[in-house]
Amino acid sequence: VECAPFARALSGVRLSGDAADWWWQAKERYERSTQPAIGSVLVLRRTGRLPSGHVAVVSQVLGQRHILVTQANWVRHRVSEDQPVVDVSSANDWSLIRVWWPPTGEMGTTTYPAFGFIRPVQPATHDQLTAATPRAIRLAVNE
Repeated sequence: VECAPFARALSGVRLSGDAADWWWQAKERYERSTQPAIGSVLVLRRTGRLPSGHVAVVSQVLGQRHILVTQANWVRHRVSEDQPVVDVSSANDWSLIRVWWPPTGEMGTTTYPAFGFIRPVQPATHDQLTAATPRAIRLAVNE
């Protein structure tokens, strides 16, 4: 399961192509923000490690600098639910993040640049996202 089809199916944000391109595609179609909200899509920029960028759906907001995301393919071909992500930017604007790394069971040491968050037209609750995840996996696999 790739991150973009999964995030599209789970969030309802109808964008396509590489994950990093979603930020520019969302302009004038969806609200973009530097603050997380449940159901919004976190968009990571392209890097050497992420040549296509990455997208993840915010499943919980735990504080100003701490969220949980549900995402596909952060760990190759797996869906990870409620994984911690922290804002480590000096401006507290989510422009630089660290992401939980499930294989080690701890926060990853690599920092990743982020564009911000795309808000869907119909935001979801944590319970709705959890219930929708199996269907989103099926849709993403069949895309």
